[in-house]
Amino acid sequence: MAEAGLAQIPDVDIDSEGVFKYVLIRVRAAPPSGAPAGESKEIVRGYKWAEYHADIFDKVSGEMQKKGYGCECLGGGRISHQSQDKKIHVYGYSMGYGRAQHSVSTEKIKARYPDYEVTWADDGY
Repeated sequence: MAEAGLAQIPDVDIDSEGVFKYVLIRVRAAPPSGAPAGESKEIVRGYKWAEYHADIFDKVSGEMQKKGYGCECLGGGRISHQSQDKKIHVYGYSMGYGRAQHSVSTEKIKARYPDYEVTWADDGY
């Protein structure tokens, strides 16, 4: 049941404009007791309201736990989303969680915004 539900979780949910923090989160379907680990997927979440990367992770993981999923933060960074120019740039790192694998985040963002120029870099904070 939960594994079918994983497909219902959007891969990407980010603010529509501006520069903001983001985290890459692995969401796991909780396996029945004694079973091997359930299926998982990575999701990208980024919001301007978050002062810290942990604010995003805490909110998202809390929501996911209510639905029966486990979460693990794989790292963070920043996103510059310029909707008028159709450009998204992923960069930087999280002091608390380390640098997310921006190449993974970028592929997910490209799938969500196919008509955008999506780039990433390991430099910057």
